Amino acid sequence: MKEMKTDALWDHLHWLTVLAEQGSFTRAAQRLEVSKAAMSQKIKELEEIAGVLLVQRTTRSVRLTAAGEKLVEELREPFARIEQSFFGVRDTAGPVRGLVRVTAPVAFARQQLVPLIGDFLRDYPQVRLQLEVTDRIVSLSSEGFDLAIRHSDQLPETHVALPLCETRTLLVASPAYLKAQGTPLTPPDLARHNCLYYPRGVESPRWRFITTAQGEPVQVRIQGSFATNNSESIRDAALQGLGIAMLPDFSAREALAAGSLIQVLPAWQPVEAFASRLWIVRPWAAQVPRAVTTFTHWLRARFDG
Repeated sequence: MKEMKTDALWDHLHWLTVLAEQGSFTRAAQRLEVSKAAMSQKIKELEEIAGVLLVQRTTRSVRLTAAGEKLVEELREPFARIEQSFFGVRDTAGPVRGLVRVTAPVAFARQQLVPLIGDFLRDYPQVRLQLEVTDRIVSLSSEGFDLAIRHSDQLPETHVALPLCETRTLLVASPAYLKAQGTPLTPPDLARHNCLYYPRGVESPRWRFITTAQGEPVQVRIQGSFATNNSESIRDAALQGLGIAMLPDFSAREALAAGSLIQVLPAWQPVEAFASRLWIVRPWAAQVPRAVTTFTHWLRARFDG
């Protein structure tokens, strides 16, 4: 059994807790900003010191042994206290610094968020942002994200959720399509149009509307030649003149401003299609790194949350 100095041993133990949290050598290495080979070597050294197997490795996953789980469970609370104390002290002085890992929906990230990132990084040059653009709802804690921007009306109760901005759902089409096929005047007129939609299960697609005067809801069964679960792809199909699309406003904003898309049925508000608000979501923590809170406040100021 190898011997190791106490200060080096704490380093090895910390890496084990990060591996347990992330569930893979690749994600743990990314979180610690080291190579996967270094991560694997560190755990191997710890096992040699302990004289017992701590991690069971397969080609697809990593699972702690009973000894590894017991060790990580006993380490979790003291390491959390140490981390909170350190970041609390560090964040009280000097410039804002550190890594902020963020996940955001594809259309919103590409069209609204990324164009602003340069301004933030110029304001806070010692902060590093790592952005994952995906429409998948990720697990923030298990995948190591500090923040998520979510376009949803269903938010996890175990997380902190702050409003970013309100959103509206719009019906849009290209001028060429409307010239060729005519402009619908009421929702029932949509039944004779080619509608580009976001699929919701295997049921026949239906769009629901209320008037701006909050009248009785109207439901229309629609049909169309193209459906996809990405609002940018629906927008691009509408830009090609393929039909009438239902989109969140942030996905259609630039095309509407350019006149390449036109709002359809502006007196009727689509409902039950997309969420009415974007949120900033983070895991609950007693101590939040200053870089995370700074980026959160900066975003909310930019989007008037």
